[in-house]
Amino acid sequence: MGLLVANGSCIAQTSVTPYGILDIGVRPLWGMSANNAPVPSSYSTSLASGVDQTSVWGIKAQESLGGGWKALVRLEGGVNGDTGTSAKSDRLFDRHAWIALGSPYGTVALGRQPNLISDQLMLVDPLGKRFASFNPDINIAGLSNTKFGAHSFGTQYGPSGYADNFYRLDNTIKYSADVGPWQARAAYSAGEVAGNASAMSSHGVALAYQQDAWAVSGATMQLRSREDLALDAWSLGAALKLASWQFKTNFARNHADTGIAKTVSQRVSSVGVSRAIGHGLLVTAAWYGVRRAATGWRDDGFNRAFLYVEKTLGPRTTAYLEADTTTWLADAAGQTAGQPNDRHGSGLTLGLKQKF
Repeated sequence: MGLLVANGSCIAQTSVTPYGILDIGVRPLWGMSANNAPVPSSYSTSLASGVDQTSVWGIKAQESLGGGWKALVRLEGGVNGDTGTSAKSDRLFDRHAWIALGSPYGTVALGRQPNLISDQLMLVDPLGKRFASFNPDINIAGLSNTKFGAHSFGTQYGPSGYADNFYRLDNTIKYSADVGPWQARAAYSAGEVAGNASAMSSHGVALAYQQDAWAVSGATMQLRSREDLALDAWSLGAALKLASWQFKTNFARNHADTGIAKTVSQRVSSVGVSRAIGHGLLVTAAWYGVRRAATGWRDDGFNRAFLYVEKTLGPRTTAYLEADTTTWLADAAGQTAGQPNDRHGSGLTLGLKQKF
């Protein structure tokens, strides 16, 4: 009998939760390919994954250690719902793979984790981090995909494992603490380059202040390449609620040394509004402007606008209609087989999202 009671106590203090999201939609495209890159003027139809929310699967675990202390684990991988493949073919858990110790004084997490700008954007991105593969706050401000047009950073900064994608970092130590309305974070990622502790490393801090009706959130980071070239990035945004309306805006900039006397600088401005209408209906509109200056290239960038209409069908199921349009500036549209791509691209998605 005593063993059964002890076992029940352990179960009550420990939890392991598998979870996932599957989001798939039918997506007609004009002037863009299935991966949303500009192409010579054309029309096509594709099946897209993760337009409303990224398709993922994962496991969360937590164990109470007493006295306000707890151990946490999270493993999460991206999924291409349209093909059933992993988002990253070289990693099972490309999004999260960390263990943490939580206490009344904050939480320390060790492993592969999103960078601090990703954390900062949770409160203030106008789209609420929807459409991660096409959202400029995630791609450009958050450093998830800095490659577009005729030029890119072309190298890896920080221990992300990929060139032009530094949104999640290996070997990361992240400290986070909530003190009243304040949320503070600091992180360091080890580059693990023999003989050079600075190369491929990253470090930064983030701070947010959140009330019921408004929030301000900012982060700054520095990342290094294997050649010890610096990439400096910062992001600052705000959110405001007025009755059933919500307004969000964010401004971000990054500057990278890409070689001897060579640099790339990028800026992102974004603004958006959302409104709940009736029962379970949410409408969101957002605009993003991206500008880039790179040594040896014309200044370029793009403007992108989104409209979302989401209908909650059940506690875990959402249907949605999404529309987007992009205008690439200067040489940002690039070329395909020597032929200039269309400077304007549009997409429309009718999708269904299920959380489990």
